[in-house]
Amino acid sequence: MAKQEQQIKKRRPCRFCETKEIYIDYKDEKRLLKFISEQGKIIPKRITGTCAKHQRQLVQAIKRARHLALLPYVSETIR
Repeated sequence: MAKQEQQIKKRRPCRFCETKEIYIDYKDEKRLLKFISEQGKIIPKRITGTCAKHQRQLVQAIKRARHLALLPYVSETIR
C-alpha cells in the first residue's frame, strides 16, 4: 500500500541534450545566469535537471566566466 501512495517523479530532460548542444560557451552570460542562484552559487543538477556531462561543462563555463569577470563570484547585497 505504501508504494502505491508514493508518487513517482519524472526526471526533467536535460535542456542541453534536447537542443543537441556540444559545447556550453562561457561567453554566453545570459544563459549562464539561469544556473546561478541569487547568492551567486551554482545550482545543482538535481534542481536544474541537466545531465552529469552537461553539468560538468556548465560548472567549468561558469568558473571561466567568473575568472574573466563576466559573472560575479557573489551577489551584491545592500545592508
